[in-house]
Amino acid sequence: MARIAAALLYFLAAALGQLPWPWLMVLGDGLAALWRRIDARESRVARRNLELAYPHLLASEREQLHNEILRTTAHQALETMRLWTRPHADNLQMIHEMHGVELFDAAIAAGKGVIVAAPHHGNWELLNQWLAAHTPLAILYRPPESAIGEAFLNRVRAAHGDAGRVAQIRAEGPAIRQLFKRLGAGGVVGILPDQQPKAGDGEFAPFFGMQAFTMTLVGRLAHRTGATVLFAWCERIDSHAAGPRFALHIEPAPDGIADTDPKVAVAALNRAVEHVARRDPAQYQWTYKRYTLRPPGSGESNPYRRG
Repeated sequence: MARIAAALLYFLAAALGQLPWPWLMVLGDGLAALWRRIDARESRVARRNLELAYPHLLASEREQLHNEILRTTAHQALETMRLWTRPHADNLQMIHEMHGVELFDAAIAAGKGVIVAAPHHGNWELLNQWLAAHTPLAILYRPPESAIGEAFLNRVRAAHGDAGRVAQIRAEGPAIRQLFKRLGAGGVVGILPDQQPKAGDGEFAPFFGMQAFTMTLVGRLAHRTGATVLFAWCERIDSHAAGPRFALHIEPAPDGIADTDPKVAVAALNRAVEHVARRDPAQYQWTYKRYTLRPPGSGESNPYRRG
């Protein structure tokens, strides 16, 4: 049943993806306006995150950034539907600049394994397609709560010839052992490093001046396998009637990312993610509840709890 529902969703996404780019952008503007009007979850979470991460801004400045974030998020949602349901070779034509690809090629050639840390910035689905076009890889993902959602995600990420090149690995204990094996064999692993892990799988470290519970997995993988850690993202550089254009960026991880002390490693991880997010805050995923877990003994409560 989940597969049938996922197939129907794929059909609807494909139909939406056939619309001209200007139409999609107009729909995105309408969606962002609706989120603001009804105070949708996306609007509430983004506003709260900006209050936590940018307390120094004037209220009017935060509101302007909030509007930009909702507009960019809505555009990306529709943009991603198109990317998921169109030939990947065509999608990759939207990447007009590439920076640091030589670092990626050198890391693969070294044969010690590569960890691609991909923050939620720009369009990470386009980045996945670029990586799959260049090398087989395993992508760590947190499965959606809905079986239909997971079936849909598995379908779209394996579409258009990538099925044999992309292994999707659930972020669960037994499956994570596969990552160690792949890296030990010189393979490539993609991880979204700014997802809040489950209790017991992370450490607290500053992120935009606020303590955030952060995954220790990247540091553990790098330390135990000796794999190279690279940060990568596809950032929008402009948009017009022919569609958005992107710049691919690949940068080395900061010192300390593989430190034996997990607190040092997660602090380095968050510094790198923050560096990327500050390039264009409107392109970062501020609609995600990054700060729900609070440090033990801090007396702080979940900042997203209403009332």
